[in-house]
Amino acid sequence: MLIIDQYIKTSNDINSLQVEDSRLPKSKSYLKIIGIPYYPHVNLQDKLTSADIETILQQNHIFNNITLASKPRVIKVSLKSDMAIVWIDIWDVQSGQNAKMLINRCFNVSNYIATIRGANMNLGVPQCKNCWRWGHTTFLYRIQGAKCVKCNSPHKSEHHREFGWCCKGNSKLNPPRLETKKGEPCPHSFKCSNCKGDHEADSNNCPFWRHHFNREWHVKKYAEIRENRLQSLRSTVNDKSNQ
Repeated sequence: MLIIDQYIKTSNDINSLQVEDSRLPKSKSYLKIIGIPYYPHVNLQDKLTSADIETILQQNHIFNNITLASKPRVIKVSLKSDMAIVWIDIWDVQSGQNAKMLINRCFNVSNYIATIRGANMNLGVPQCKNCWRWGHTTFLYRIQGAKCVKCNSPHKSEHHREFGWCCKGNSKLNPPRLETKKGEPCPHSFKCSNCKGDHEADSNNCPFWRHHFNREWHVKKYAEIRENRLQSLRSTVNDKSNQ
């Protein structure tokens, strides 16, 4: 790079004031940090967050001159574990020099010793923007039409205010449902179509979103959901046959 800078400064054909400083081409390197507690705070209800990791990295000298390419991703090692795995993407040169300096190095996190390992690129589990289920992309969604991220009805999310049943008045109900005034946002809340929590299907409060870099968790969760549905169906069939 010094040779390039010198050439630009001495060249009569190049205006050095209009040329940015030379630098090596950037690429990303992928790392994971193990040995970090999932509950690092005094209050054991407070989980490790991306912001916590950013603070930890900023306070440790081995990460000097290291720039994160995205927010750190924190995942619990297992359901019953109190430890976490943290994935970080860093800006690097094509030779991977920054990653090589970090891999297998250790640093302290409170009373724990964390270790940095190399990792492969992890794009995470995709969420379909048509049906809002996890595990396939929008492009691979084979059923015609889309579902609303808010109410899970058969209309696009951006048309919820126009087609959502919740905002239409119904005087036959007891008590009657009042119509939402035109121009006002929908004031109603619904259950997530994936976890049944009190949020929309794409919320980062959803456990499916929090585990979207853990494919094994998604596979087990959907297997559990299918089994619960089968049990409910068997129970319904048995109840009808006993009548």
